[in-house]
Amino acid sequence: MPSPSQPLRKLGFLTIGLFDPADPGRGHESTLQLIELGEQLGFDGAWVRHRHLQYGISSPVAVLAAASQRTRRIELGTAVIPLGWENPLRLAEDLATVDILSGGRLNPGISVGRPGHWDQVAPALYPDTAESEEFGYERVERLLRFVKGEPATDFSGVEGIEVYSDRVQPVAPGLPNRIWYGGGSLRSARWAGEQGLNLLTSNVVRAEQSEDFAEIQRSQIEAFRTHHPEGARARVSQGLVVIPTDSASPEQRAKYLDYARNRLPRTTTPQGPARTMFAPDLVGTSAEIAERLYAHAAFREVDEVVFALPFSFGHQDYVQILTDIATRLAPALGWQPAA
Repeated sequence: MPSPSQPLRKLGFLTIGLFDPADPGRGHESTLQLIELGEQLGFDGAWVRHRHLQYGISSPVAVLAAASQRTRRIELGTAVIPLGWENPLRLAEDLATVDILSGGRLNPGISVGRPGHWDQVAPALYPDTAESEEFGYERVERLLRFVKGEPATDFSGVEGIEVYSDRVQPVAPGLPNRIWYGGGSLRSARWAGEQGLNLLTSNVVRAEQSEDFAEIQRSQIEAFRTHHPEGARARVSQGLVVIPTDSASPEQRAKYLDYARNRLPRTTTPQGPARTMFAPDLVGTSAEIAERLYAHAAFREVDEVVFALPFSFGHQDYVQILTDIATRLAPALGWQPAA
């Protein structure tokens, strides 16, 4: 096995938090238990996806507020909150509140764009303003201003017995430095760098200059750091689906291989008008996965990862996968568990 040029410094995992609509509490409890397990195994970060109007986590900030009270060390992230569904001022308040509750462990990941199934959801989401809503980078810029403590209103002071602030409260020191942008194109990578944000890359990118996933991702990382004030030191976290099978049962191995096999066709060519490229899921022993990661052009550019858990597995499958990642795969990549 080749030696990495630099050891893996931060290890995170990402879960979608699926639940049975007939028993949503059980699914949310499973997510919280996985975050607790991640802390016990030494993971540096636990991240949750969002799923609006689906049977997954619809309110990641609320879930992480609960997780903040059941953990003490592990960082808590969102990958990612689509700002088209959010009011930036209200989201800034929620993020600051959870960051305070967690002791400064929140890592909000955000993105922009029109909400999916826009024509169907617009009447419920923006019944009076759908035609005038802005879904571009300006929405991020507003959020950043509020999180950084810039005025949100020209009114402040005392009114009766109530005291008003002109800035978002509570103030969460350090939070602006822990905001990530989920980008999948060269334009978004450059823009995130110019804003001084951190960059989340995932197993989904846009095929612009190549149809080689690893090369596309590498070029986006390069563009981000070229435009970032901190250059090569700018933080980038890579996200891929990895499924180590070291301690898996024969039944689990068969299920994992079948899962990856069914998803493989979408990875061979760009998909749809946006030319979306998906990374193949990495299934195998930790040694085999480590070999493939060392050969991955984008992985060689990062020292942080957020490995994504597969969508539709059971709780015990996730326990096995997380345990193998923390005890076998990540150490093979030079990582050491958090104290």
